[in-house]
Amino acid sequence: MQVRLFNTFGREVQDFVPIEPDAVGMYTCGPTVYDYAHIGNMRTYIFEDILRRTLEYTGYKVRHVMNITDVGHLTGDEDDGEDKMLEGARRKGMSVWEIAAMYTNAFFNDTDRLHILRPHVACRATEHIEDMIDLIRRLEEKGYVYIANGNVFFDTGKFESYGKMALLDKQELRAGARIEVDTTKKHPADFALWFTNSKFEHQTMMWDSPWGRGYPGWHLECSAMSMKYLGEHFDIHCGGVDHIPVHHTNEIAQSEAATGKKWVNYWLHGEFLLMNQGKMAKSTGNFLTLQGLVDSGYDPEDFRYLCLGAHYRSQLNFSEDSMSSARSSRRNLIERLVRLREAGPPAPLEKLNTPAREYLDEFAVAIRDDLNMPKALSVLWNMMKDENLGGGEKLCAAFAMDRVFALDLERAAVRENTLDRSLAALIEKREEARRNRDYALADSLRNELAGHGVILEDTASGTRWRRES
Repeated sequence: MQVRLFNTFGREVQDFVPIEPDAVGMYTCGPTVYDYAHIGNMRTYIFEDILRRTLEYTGYKVRHVMNITDVGHLTGDEDDGEDKMLEGARRKGMSVWEIAAMYTNAFFNDTDRLHILRPHVACRATEHIEDMIDLIRRLEEKGYVYIANGNVFFDTGKFESYGKMALLDKQELRAGARIEVDTTKKHPADFALWFTNSKFEHQTMMWDSPWGRGYPGWHLECSAMSMKYLGEHFDIHCGGVDHIPVHHTNEIAQSEAATGKKWVNYWLHGEFLLMNQGKMAKSTGNFLTLQGLVDSGYDPEDFRYLCLGAHYRSQLNFSEDSMSSARSSRRNLIERLVRLREAGPPAPLEKLNTPAREYLDEFAVAIRDDLNMPKALSVLWNMMKDENLGGGEKLCAAFAMDRVFALDLERAAVRENTLDRSLAALIEKREEARRNRDYALADSLRNELAGHGVILEDTASGTRWRRES
């Protein structure tokens, strides 16, 4: 079955044909580690994880490379705003190097909790400055750069197809109404490759270069590092839709100007997660972290389930109701799997009967159709509700599908039979409150447990608990 993907470069769903028959080179834009990633960021990383898992499920060997932006760059795509790393360091009272290490660890802790596969190469920008300098040299030799006000700029006017992926009209390009146009540039769309004349005092992250001591423009790192680890022509580049008009447009320009050939075959972009009908963004304060969800009583898998319920190219509205619905649906799914697992083990995959294999085939069609996860979830639920299918077959097929869903279903089918220590301790505390006739505390603890999906039933023989269905 053919994998088909929506290629932003062309705005159409296309058959995926890798450069090498059984191998895929995939680059994904990673975090800028000056603050915690928010759940809007995490939706993009979940989509990219689903893409990788789908390709691997199909039989491809994927080499996944992701950047870690631990070098200072400006908060605006158009080289405006404040230096993100300096902002984070000042906010925490730490050095920029300490900030980078802390938030890099926090990022991977969050992705691990969401069962997002770690990239094969997580390349830190600060460790690849020489690669970036070498790329600027190549562009300089080909006449694509100029120096203005001490900074090195890419001359977009010399790159004929600038803005093609973003469908930008070169004659109408503007730097944007939000900022004052930089009059040192030849053209408003020109972008910095290297800053030597920093707008910030006491700039910490600086390196020597042929153009003076300074630091790279942030568009540069993705081009330099992706080509270092994947070559000058590779299969897939991913990111959020907000990267299309500036960041990815500039990446294409500098990469293809340097090499003189096509850089990436397929561009995939994930849509926004909306909160209060607005884009989730740290710059506006309109964001929520994964730990914030956990503190509110949700499991990380609840958020992953929420994301699976919407196509990656559709905006997803986040709300308390949508999260609660996702949590209930996931718990209902796990409760069904627990009951099946109690009745017997999963059937061997190689011995699945025809009806179960038909569900797996339908699942494969859905995920290969531009990662149609809502359809894939419906296939799973139809199978779980099929009374003509045995429990062992359901378990086996569900666990196979979970290679892409990554909801940790196989472990949950066993783990959910017991409570973790914190919830078990709450039940014991409530029992003690009942013995002491502190019914107000007992009721409060019952409500707290219900918030975690644990329902208590007081019987003559003692208190029993069950998972909320």
